[in-house]
Amino acid sequence: MAIEKDTKDWTWVLDRTCPECGYEAGSVSMWRLPSLIRANVASWLEVLVTPDVRRRPQEGTWSPLEYACHVRDVFQIFDQRLQMMLTENDPLFPNWDQDDTAVQDRYWEQDPVLVSRELLAAGDAIAHRFAAVTDAEWERPGRRSDGAKFTVDSFARYFLHDPVHHLNDVKY
Repeated sequence: MAIEKDTKDWTWVLDRTCPECGYEAGSVSMWRLPSLIRANVASWLEVLVTPDVRRRPQEGTWSPLEYACHVRDVFQIFDQRLQMMLTENDPLFPNWDQDDTAVQDRYWEQDPVLVSRELLAAGDAIAHRFAAVTDAEWERPGRRSDGAKFTVDSFARYFLHDPVHHLNDVKY
């Protein structure tokens, strides 16, 4: 069964606690961000070795493998966007349809071992990039095509919610 597209604007997590996963964007210290990313990756690596990694908990809900593929891609996309924010003046991010990507890349058929390697590499890359952000760069701007505006700081807080939230999704 096809997964229903997620059309929510999740930028509200910058202003209030996520009631589903408990994530509080305002409580994230930027100096801890790289270690938080790496800890999240380590949790995903544990998820990917579970025997039922391909099993969807219910129709219309991604399996842990599909969520892990999504998180890997989030790490990659957000790393590209962060690089744009650090090297361009107020960049406009290209659109990314996460649901189309899941179907086109056939997340449900991917190899969990390969996904683990790719997720580890992508998580390490974005953790390194955030670790290299200087004090002056935290206020650099970037924009989504829907008009949402970010600084590197708010972008980091918004980004971290996704992998944290999806770990909560796979603990069923």
